[in-house]
Amino acid sequence: MSKDKRLALVLAINLTLVAGLLVAGLLTRSLGVLASGADYLGDALGTGLSLGARRLNRRNAIPLAAFVNSGFLLLVTLAVSSDAIVRLSTGAPTVDAPPVIVVSVVAAGAMVACAAILGDVGGDLSMQSVMLDSLADAAAALGVAVSGAIILLTGGTYWLDPAVALAISLVVSYEATKLMRRARADFT
Repeated sequence: MSKDKRLALVLAINLTLVAGLLVAGLLTRSLGVLASGADYLGDALGTGLSLGARRLNRRNAIPLAAFVNSGFLLLVTLAVSSDAIVRLSTGAPTVDAPPVIVVSVVAAGAMVACAAILGDVGGDLSMQSVMLDSLADAAAALGVAVSGAIILLTGGTYWLDPAVALAISLVVSYEATKLMRRARADFT
């Protein structure tokens, strides 16, 4: 399968997950699940931009796509972080833990599948970026699943949900800032 087809398949999986995580996050009142969905939306945008840049085959298209994606991710993480801080300071709402666990484990599995679909990315910078995003997302989804399991077992440590969402947002914003700097340097 060509690199473009592999990227298109990963994009389709990400978009499917975004829809599922948005619905699950709203139904369970889990900011952790919503943060994962927002991260996957950013990844879908990045994958789509990488795919478009590859098809344009222009030198500046890939860094520009990475710059736009990182800016979007920074905006999303700012929104999630501010909501997490509000929830931590005013009291986190009740979270329906069993669906959080299930949807997070499914999301982690889907991200591992995306990494397998991408396969050997060699020296291809855009493919490496999508691979790293997929593996990082699998780890974040497992973190949300673990927080859901702790909430379920303790019957109430709901503050873990916004704490995990804040942690995911901080890691994503750090990586997005690094990507933005690298993209700007490659673009000039």
